Amino acid sequence: MMRGWRNKTIGEVCDVVNGGTPKTGIAAYWDGPHQWVTPAEMGKRSSPYISRTNRTITDDGLRNSSARLLPPHSVILSSRAPIGHLLINIEPMATNQGCKGLVPRDQIDYKFLFYYLTSIVPLLNDLGNGATFKELSGGKLKEVLIPSPPLPEQQRIVAILDQAFQGIAKAKANAEKNLQNARALFESHLQAVFARQGEGWEKTILEEVLAVQPQNGWSPPAANHSDSGTPVLTLSSVTGFQFRPDKLKFTSAPTDSRRHYWVKNGDFLITRSNTPELVGHVAIASGIHEPTIYPDLIMRMIPAPERMMTEFLYYQMRSAALRKEITARAQGANPTMKKISNRVVRSLPIGVPPTSIQRDIVKTLNALSFETQRLESIYQRKLAALDELKKSLLHQAFSGNL
Repeated sequence: MMRGWRNKTIGEVCDVVNGGTPKTGIAAYWDGPHQWVTPAEMGKRSSPYISRTNRTITDDGLRNSSARLLPPHSVILSSRAPIGHLLINIEPMATNQGCKGLVPRDQIDYKFLFYYLTSIVPLLNDLGNGATFKELSGGKLKEVLIPSPPLPEQQRIVAILDQAFQGIAKAKANAEKNLQNARALFESHLQAVFARQGEGWEKTILEEVLAVQPQNGWSPPAANHSDSGTPVLTLSSVTGFQFRPDKLKFTSAPTDSRRHYWVKNGDFLITRSNTPELVGHVAIASGIHEPTIYPDLIMRMIPAPERMMTEFLYYQMRSAALRKEITARAQGANPTMKKISNRVVRSLPIGVPPTSIQRDIVKTLNALSFETQRLESIYQRKLAALDELKKSLLHQAFSGNL
């Protein structure tokens, strides 16, 4: 430890304030003058500072709560569901019971405290208890050690981190923007191809271009779920328009090699049940190296090669027009879970250009897709490197090496 630094506990340098929720039955305790934050709201913040929230509490509601207003420049920590979101309030604010407020005393800089807690989020999670979800108690939080150099040294370290993190935030924003632009370029070209449908395109329905019509798979009984056995695809294997053969469950249930539910490389798959945004996602099976089952919530079909290239159908099913058709025809009483029937899938409107045009379109889209994925990989690596740089700077800061 650097000369002049001491280890102290959080309880020595801060008041730790539990959050609380107004008692039910208090009339009109919301829509008051006092700001009120929850872990869910904290997780949506991109800035460490928070002023206004989407929820406020009345004076009566606050008086009947175990929470109290935190003074400005307190550090707010989500202490359950999940542990580790951190904010600094710039006006008086209360929290619900899923948060702890840390009110710094004179010997600790609030931003130094914020940065230190940011650096030990994994430790805070390890200190949590609970079977359903972890919760960090105020007692354990108070016992956490924090390096405490003299206040001027804390402020010097904070100034260095502020400047460094400002640069990192700008670099991350640029990388994320470039990532969005790469994806948007591919989507723009994809939509343009299927929106214009030039001369020579035949209009028909999906069942007319298939050699094997859509058929649901088979979901083995839940009682036969196991850690090994016969692989069974999950919805996640197709969701996102990318086939992921590693998204599997296993079953010990008896199987029949003559049944229809075995998926093969090259099969065209579509999810028939999911949220409104995800229902009807498609992918082409690949990377399967052992007999694998596709489940009841996925349909399998095979295009007739003389009518429709599998890759061309894949791209067309991703187009805005087909996505709109699918979501409009999806049904279900549950607003968060919709289904499409076999009849709906077979009757989807499809454009069929000559095979030579299909081949040219697929070639162009494959090349653009490859380049998009290459750029995505570059930008994802940049984002990961920036996150590692941030961790490294925090480690250096609290090791006395800045």
